[in-house]
Amino acid sequence: MATAPLPPISSEISAAVEQTPPLSQIARIVNTFIAPNKTFTDLRRSAAWWAPFLLILAATWGLNFTAGAKVGFEKIAENQMQARPKQVERMDSMPPAERARAMGFAAKITAGIGYAFPALQLLIMLIIAAINFGTLKLVAGVDISFGKIYAVLMYAGLPGVLKVVLAIVSLLAGASPDSFTMQNPVGSSLAYYLNPADSPFLYSLGTQLDIFLIWTLILTAIGFTCISKVKSGTAYAIVFGWWIFFTLLFSALALLG
Repeated sequence: MATAPLPPISSEISAAVEQTPPLSQIARIVNTFIAPNKTFTDLRRSAAWWAPFLLILAATWGLNFTAGAKVGFEKIAENQMQARPKQVERMDSMPPAERARAMGFAAKITAGIGYAFPALQLLIMLIIAAINFGTLKLVAGVDISFGKIYAVLMYAGLPGVLKVVLAIVSLLAGASPDSFTMQNPVGSSLAYYLNPADSPFLYSLGTQLDIFLIWTLILTAIGFTCISKVKSGTAYAIVFGWWIFFTLLFSALALLG
């Protein structure tokens, strides 16, 4: 006796999504931390990502304002320059007046990049999304939309907001400005405990060994499995594979000073 064919897996997933009540933007944000599967599955219904971006924008500007008031952008620029010994050497070889002008210019650049970073992050996210889109399509053979990948990356970046909030609290509590940098504002990364002048390579490498960044990578892999039929192991391999590649690449470039 013939049996009715089973429906495709994609149809079953779509039907399950349709039966699940839609999440509000606030619920999506909360669930990203406590039940990420719910948030990322809901992205199959709507790939709207404006809510997490607004949080990232507010947190970034809050940190820039606080750091500017408590540390000063010239001091921040000086601290961050320690990871580029050749640049420090050039600055130290300048006459005092010229060095002061150069540091003032560096402070303005640091402040400008800090306040413009959310806009830059949108571009960076586009590049990362494009890389993952191509990898999932060409390597894993997954049928997935670019917009949903972009939304996954935006929600997966929310742990970074917690890192920024901790940095703001730390500065308001009286953290020393002597070693504060925007790249490593709190002790969540290995680089926070290293002297950037000792080894720019290790410092750059340590910057990527960050609890909040690894949390983001895990969420990204979870998100990819929720919005597509990619296997969990494949998603983790793609996400962490690209992370390792770019970590080693940027750490090697740090040697150029």
